[in-house]
Amino acid sequence: MIDKILLAGVMALLALSLVMSYSLSTYAVLHFEYSDVHFFIRQSVFVLIGFIIMVILSKLNPNTWLVPLGLMLFAFFFIAMIVMQFLPESVVHAVGGAKRWIRVGSISIAPVEFFKIGFIFFVTWSFARKLLNKTKMPFWEELETYTPYLVVFIIAVIIIAVFQKDLGQVVVLGATMMVLFVFAGSSKKFFFSVISVIFTAFIGLIFFAPHRIARVKSWWGGVQDSILSFFPFESVQHLRIEAGKEPYQISNSLNAIYNGGFWGKGLGNGQFKLGYLSEVHTDFILAGITEELGFIGLAFVTITMLVIVFRIFKIASKVQNPMEYLFCIGVGLLLASSFILNAYGISGITPIKGIAVPFLSYGGSHIVASCVAIGMVLMISKNVPRDEKGEIL
Repeated sequence: MIDKILLAGVMALLALSLVMSYSLSTYAVLHFEYSDVHFFIRQSVFVLIGFIIMVILSKLNPNTWLVPLGLMLFAFFFIAMIVMQFLPESVVHAVGGAKRWIRVGSISIAPVEFFKIGFIFFVTWSFARKLLNKTKMPFWEELETYTPYLVVFIIAVIIIAVFQKDLGQVVVLGATMMVLFVFAGSSKKFFFSVISVIFTAFIGLIFFAPHRIARVKSWWGGVQDSILSFFPFESVQHLRIEAGKEPYQISNSLNAIYNGGFWGKGLGNGQFKLGYLSEVHTDFILAGITEELGFIGLAFVTITMLVIVFRIFKIASKVQNPMEYLFCIGVGLLLASSFILNAYGISGITPIKGIAVPFLSYGGSHIVASCVAIGMVLMISKNVPRDEKGEIL
């Protein structure tokens, strides 16, 4: 028996994504002269495909299908991300010189969304086979053992952060991998050593990319007063930037959230979606939901996401197979970190990363990829011991 609560939570967010893709896409529809239901129909197709795949995967035998499916996702989309850099623009959709999407007919596929699932599976599959039964290792032996995973991750970083210019995905993937290192039994010395190297590389990727520096400055312009107020004025005066560089996207996002109040302006009655907040049905969908559905709507989304992540972790805690245990943890961390980074970005706590909200933001690749991940977790949930009522023991 699959986990029905997990399935219900995912279906609730997918249904809300359909409603909001219609309500929040008003400006884009008018600007590009699309049909009123253009984004709604496309999102409906994505959701339907994702739902069908999720149901099919949930019915498969995990002991037979989980490993082949996970390794196929890793290998196929890893190769796809490499090959797409050499394909012509007629096949690969490029934005700002970054090739992120492969065109398939009238739709575009972002391989990185599927690669994240495959990478997490590859790491957990390999950990379960090679590391979980090992006793405590000396630092250099531990470094040698984990080096192959770090090499694969570094290659992924080069492809995603350098060629695709998508540092946000690297942050999500790196954070998930490091937590999995902890669950696989890495020592504190090794963990903090790798964290230090990754953090240094992360800073380097920011400073060697002008658009990332501009994004950080834009974010700092909005939060500098709040942060610098804790320190003596004279010693931090040089850290301030011109007020004119305050990020309008964040300002409008915060105003949209404030404008929603407790109950919201009502479905379809949002004002900031009318050209003030670009891409509100994608990366800024939480701000759009909060303006139209208020704190109540945002609370519903947050609680539903917490339920989804909690059920995934509960499944992980009950399965007997170490690989299934680690994979469920990885999927839960992937979804949670994506949601948190997006929420922090639209509220100005961190710079905007361009991370989609799982199951909510408009877009086919992340919707289908998220459904694939949940389908694999639902497949695993059939191995969880249950009582006569179907409740997890």
